[in-house]
Amino acid sequence: MAPSVPAAVPAHLAELRRLLIADRERTSDRILALSRNFSSIVEAASFAATDDEHDPEGATIAFERSQASALLAAASQRLADVDMALERIAHGNYGSCERCSESIAPKRLLALPAARTCIACAA
Repeated sequence: MAPSVPAAVPAHLAELRRLLIADRERTSDRILALSRNFSSIVEAASFAATDDEHDPEGATIAFERSQASALLAAASQRLADVDMALERIAHGNYGSCERCSESIAPKRLLALPAARTCIACAA
C-alpha cells in the first residue's frame, strides 16, 4: 500500500509543487550568484596581505568571506529542504509531520512549502 498524502493537502498540492519549483529556481540562481561573489572575495584576498590582523583591509575581506560563506551555506540548506519537499510529494508523504506523523496544516504549507513539521512540533 502506497503512503497517503494527508486529506487536506491534495487540494493545494499542485500549487505547493509550483511554489517549491519556483523557490528551487530562485535558490539555485542565488547559489550561483553567491558562489561567484565568494570566488571574487577569495580572489581579492589573494591580492591582499596575508596578515589579516595587521592589514586594514584584511579584517574587511575576512568578514566579507565569512558572510558570503554563511549566506552560501544557508542557500544550500534551503535548496536541500526544497528538494526534500519535492521528494516527499513524489513519494506521497508530503504534508505529514516528520516527528508526530500528524498532518501539517495547509496554511502552514502555503506559507512555508518546505515545512517538515507541524506547528506544534516546530515549537
